[in-house]
Amino acid sequence: MLIEDDPSISDVVSMQLTKEGYAVTPVFDGLSAIEVLGQTDPFDLILLDLMLPGMDGLDCLKKIRETSTVPVLILSAKDGEVDKALGLGFGADDYITKPFSMIELAARVKALIRRATLYTVARQPEQAAIEVGDLLIHSTNFSVQKRGVDIKLTAKEFQILNLLAAKPERVFTKAQLYTQVWNEDYFGDENVINVHIRRLREKIEDDPSAPRYIQTVWGIGYKLGE
Repeated sequence: MLIEDDPSISDVVSMQLTKEGYAVTPVFDGLSAIEVLGQTDPFDLILLDLMLPGMDGLDCLKKIRETSTVPVLILSAKDGEVDKALGLGFGADDYITKPFSMIELAARVKALIRRATLYTVARQPEQAAIEVGDLLIHSTNFSVQKRGVDIKLTAKEFQILNLLAAKPERVFTKAQLYTQVWNEDYFGDENVINVHIRRLREKIEDDPSAPRYIQTVWGIGYKLGE
């Protein structure tokens, strides 16, 4: 996500990073950024201008850090060391001073994302099973128990359940479920997802018509229930 109120800078940065292969979401003020952050998939990186209308960059950063550990790269027109230290102290991961070259920006973006990815992998504990309510989901041997009783799931049903359980705070759209489980491009065929969700609910829910584990988020997709 690129949070920059200057349209010309936003356009140039977005165009360059898109050429580098990134999907860029431009936002032009802090309040909108917080809204977008809570409504969409997790971002790999946030580029944050300090000089924003309404909510300034540092207040925006504080709000981001209340709910997210996403790497943040500060974009600052101020050249003082105090501003840089303050930005980093508020939870930013790096900064770059305006005006900056697109080559340097692209390098810093790549380095931050790589660093965050390596850190996440290194810190990821080996998890033999995920416990959700009465369900025990074993990702190592692709099995599921409910109150100690084995539940026979198909490979796709297990992958859907395991994906939702691995990221319980996330809402997945049907397109995201399809591309991650089927590993194919999604062309809007909702029936495939609907059938698998229905069958999965019939196997794991006490009452499939009032699901506890696979919950529908209307207009968006599905998430893991508590």
